[in-house]
Amino acid sequence: MIMATALVMLMTIPGLALFYGGLVRQKNVLNILMQCFILTAVITLEWVFFGYSLSFSSSTGVLAPFIGGFDWAFLNGIGINDVSPYYISQATARIPHLLFVMFQCMFAVITPALIIGAYAERIKFKGFLIFSVLWSIFVYNPVAHWVWSADGWLLKMGALDFAGGTVVHINAGIAALVMTLMIGSRRNYNNHPTAPHNIPLVVIGAALLWFGWFGFNAGSGLAADGLAISAFLSTHVATATAAFTWVLLDWTINGKPTVIGICTGAVAGLVAITPAAGFVGVLGAVVIGVIVALVCFFMVSVVKHKFGYDDSLDAFGVHGIGGILGALLTGFLATPAIQSSYSGLFYGNPKQLWIQLVATVTTMVFSGVMTFILFKIVDKTVGIRASQKEEIAGLDITQHNEMALAED
Repeated sequence: MIMATALVMLMTIPGLALFYGGLVRQKNVLNILMQCFILTAVITLEWVFFGYSLSFSSSTGVLAPFIGGFDWAFLNGIGINDVSPYYISQATARIPHLLFVMFQCMFAVITPALIIGAYAERIKFKGFLIFSVLWSIFVYNPVAHWVWSADGWLLKMGALDFAGGTVVHINAGIAALVMTLMIGSRRNYNNHPTAPHNIPLVVIGAALLWFGWFGFNAGSGLAADGLAISAFLSTHVATATAAFTWVLLDWTINGKPTVIGICTGAVAGLVAITPAAGFVGVLGAVVIGVIVALVCFFMVSVVKHKFGYDDSLDAFGVHGIGGILGALLTGFLATPAIQSSYSGLFYGNPKQLWIQLVATVTTMVFSGVMTFILFKIVDKTVGIRASQKEEIAGLDITQHNEMALAED
């Protein structure tokens, strides 16, 4: 579990940082790297100070199903030899409580980092930082409590989310869509995306995400056992299937297989298998991989351009849509052959699909409304959108006074 925790950290820095960094223009790459790095630091502090307590501790009265209390603020009362009384994702194993805190911390870190892909190349650093911290407190922590805390109302309802399809990907993906619509398109976007400045960085980032995701999904079993290896296998198979399917679509429709395409397809597969990894077998993983590649390809290549919104790095098209598909498909494909207590529609339990739908829609609405409110608050106070002059010059130099490649 210590290694799994380190792997999940690797997903944000350097994995996501390089993946997103390679996709933007050269004048904004340091800004992306800085955003991922600062979130790793600041959200860790938020998590230790009170985020973990809000997400996983108990509260009283009507608030108990919706948010935790402050019993574990600053990790008060958690000893080094304590065993975690909570579990994630219907896993049954127990680990040291502080290790569980750290493992969950890495989930809290990467979730707001995913939203970066929606507003890349046009956000003030101060506005970004304040918004991200507020979003973690008022959006991530409550949803994590709903789905993964023993008191959470969605957990008690029976929602299945093995490693973060709702908590991480739907949550961040819907926030990304709201941010995209509210902050507006990049200057001179005109529905024509800019070319990535460094595709090899994208490949390295995607490879690190694929590698780190084994900690994300298999680690959510909280033990080195059969469930963990099943989640490991399902993760790999779904990702491979989605990557290959995306390449076939690229090749057939656009005439050439692209490197950006296979990387995007792989990430879409990783996203969609996240909620299902501990509940579906190999066949289910293949089905998820094919479906998510088909739908996400359509979203990023057709729908985005049809409606003209500038989801810069496809945070909504991949993470939002992929998370929604993964959560719903879990309701179809969960098989008792993996965990005997859980089954989906195709295995005689239609109620599970309804529960997954409730969890999905609730998370979408909550994330969307709260993101809208937080955007308005931050924009009215410190401002969010970079000026036209700053955007033209690039955020590396205007926000950080640095350049990725020094001039002679």
